[in-house]
Amino acid sequence: MSLKLNVIIGSTRPGRAGPSIGKWVAEHAKKHGKFDVELVDLADFNLPLLDEPNHPRMQKYEHEHTKRWAESVASADAYIFVTPEYDYFPSAAVINALQTLAVEWSFKAAGIVSYAYVSGGLRAAQELRLLMSNLNMMPIPATVPIPFFPNFIDENKVFNPTDPMNDGLTASLDQLHTWASALKAGR
Repeated sequence: MSLKLNVIIGSTRPGRAGPSIGKWVAEHAKKHGKFDVELVDLADFNLPLLDEPNHPRMQKYEHEHTKRWAESVASADAYIFVTPEYDYFPSAAVINALQTLAVEWSFKAAGIVSYAYVSGGLRAAQELRLLMSNLNMMPIPATVPIPFFPNFIDENKVFNPTDPMNDGLTASLDQLHTWASALKAGR
């Protein structure tokens, strides 16, 4: 049973670190070998703030950007959200992207790689997990926090993880695969 994983870059801010960290997550997930992996950048969808007139549960999308976003989300069995922590919370872009849809997220597993300074984004990850649960997703317990993230991005914008970061991501991918397999069978 082949499973598809979308690694979602959850920041659209200029100068963001998300693409560097997201690329590492996607490459690591490909080497992990248990998922077909797609790197998805929220900036490519240009999602406005909740601009659909109908509730997302109805899936009556009128705007092309929402239709493209729904297709991308529906195509995956699992997700890893790569999110910064802004003011002890996930980015507004990732919250909006989650709330734009409903049905497409249901009965799918999700993991989080968070980044910030001292906290490593753990406060944002905890808030994000609550929203995921409310959208009928299974947020896995394993989270990969990256504290002081600028220290790991070189002048070429390449993220250089530590061994514990790599080990944590591997453990998260193992957990994500277990849950995604079970949930796919139940969908």
